[in-house]
Amino acid sequence: MTSLAVASAAAAAALSSSSSSATSSVLSTTATLFGKHATEVVAFSAAATLVPPLVTSIRGGGARGVAAPKSKSAPQVSKTSEPSSTSSSVSAGIHLTPQGKSVVWMALGMAFHYLGYSLARPITVALFTSKSTGYPNSPGAFPFAMAFVSPVSLLLLISYGHVLEKYGPRGALSRSTLGCATAIFLAALGIFLSEQSGASLWGIPLTKFISGPLFVFRESYVQLLTSQYWSFMASVLTPNQSAKWFAPIAGLTSISSVVGGTAVSLLSGTLNLSGTLACTALALVVSLIATNAAYSIAEKNGFSPERQQKKKSSHHHKKRSKIADQVEERLMVKAAKLFERVPVLRALFLEILASQGLATLLNICFVASVGKTIPDDTVRAGWVGNFYALINVFSMTLQFAVLPLLMQLIEPKDLWRATPLISLGFTTFQAFQKNPSLYAISASLLVMKVSEYSARRMLDEMVYVPLDFESRFLGKEIIGVFGYRFGKSLISLSLSGLTSLFGQFNLQSLSILSDVTAIMWAKTAWDLSSLVPTRKEAQDSYDKASIKNSKKKR
Repeated sequence: MTSLAVASAAAAAALSSSSSSATSSVLSTTATLFGKHATEVVAFSAAATLVPPLVTSIRGGGARGVAAPKSKSAPQVSKTSEPSSTSSSVSAGIHLTPQGKSVVWMALGMAFHYLGYSLARPITVALFTSKSTGYPNSPGAFPFAMAFVSPVSLLLLISYGHVLEKYGPRGALSRSTLGCATAIFLAALGIFLSEQSGASLWGIPLTKFISGPLFVFRESYVQLLTSQYWSFMASVLTPNQSAKWFAPIAGLTSISSVVGGTAVSLLSGTLNLSGTLACTALALVVSLIATNAAYSIAEKNGFSPERQQKKKSSHHHKKRSKIADQVEERLMVKAAKLFERVPVLRALFLEILASQGLATLLNICFVASVGKTIPDDTVRAGWVGNFYALINVFSMTLQFAVLPLLMQLIEPKDLWRATPLISLGFTTFQAFQKNPSLYAISASLLVMKVSEYSARRMLDEMVYVPLDFESRFLGKEIIGVFGYRFGKSLISLSLSGLTSLFGQFNLQSLSILSDVTAIMWAKTAWDLSSLVPTRKEAQDSYDKASIKNSKKKR
């Protein structure tokens, strides 16, 4: 814990001087990500990113939508003169509000979630494309597997809706995290035992029956958990605060993703692929501890979203809440009603379908190319891990050093319009290659993923901040879990249908389809941008809701 205290103290000192020095201090830690103190780096970045806003500008307690009372003497980060020790300076010089502590814990929980996911992603790709455990000689295997992502996501979403109704946001997050950790651990154990025994079924190695469903589950579960972390933080931050701090908060996930991606080669060489996969379950357990700490602080101090839901139910006495009523309805009816009431969510859903369609096509090209270019399973897993680590290095640079400043100069709608155009340029170049190389395909996927992890992740979450509880928790899961995965499944099913009619597509044909999809993404992003409020409009809407709810409480 001493190194964690040192990191927190250094972050607080850097941020108390200027925002520019904070940015440089965070970026300077990138070089240490490949060392053994990766956890301390994540803790350092969490403190460096979250201390100032959560000490000086987080809204007060109570249900979301109720304005905190203004105080002439707002709490500030105090400085101690010549502290005798680092730990004492932390305890004496940094005074986080309860809201600040809860968001720090939730951000750390999300970071550990992505640490585990960054271990699982290259492992599942390596297993899926392996000659012994996967389907390397079946070109249609990857689109076929992706087609199942949407149905599995739908099942997860339906389960989440019932758990949310019965146990509230905290119970839903705890149970979904524990369930995902258990499923991944059992898959890792199954792969280990089947490889050790050489067991087979109908002459097919048993590991092949595990690697396929595992790949589908890994694609499905990530957004289920991610949406719940962001829903909590969107319930604490105001629209103005989210415009400033969502990018650095997302940057924490990029740091942990870099750590996870670069650790794959080392861990898989020591623990094998199954052992490395089991580390994902361990990371989810740590994430569960952090998120429970966040909710405990929020409940104790009266600003938990779960507390808000209970208040709403008690306010209506014994009448059932909208959440409870809608959980009983069919998913499509529920989504249609919500999208009709909140048009920006409908536009966001369509934009996500297009963007994930592009991501899927580029991923199909990438998996096919990397499987042919790198035949060794362990080497391929390490290469994929390092590739995604590089993606997160670029994302983290944007999230910490560029986007927070950029969002003070331009409106969110402008960034919505510009982001797809960058990917369009790269996919157009790729489409003109007769036989696109692994590096050309990787460049297009890198640009797409960097924009998704940095700009899109921040913009996506900003849409929800001024919206109501139902939109932020239930609507967010409909879009985040089902929308993201439905886009992948839709393009996979379409590609399978076209393959049955016209034969197998080569890499150039897939690249041309990617370019067409990039054009569709640009169109849907432009339509969405016209419905996204400006920062001032979002803050005004929040302030009006605050005043209205304050009057109701009286």
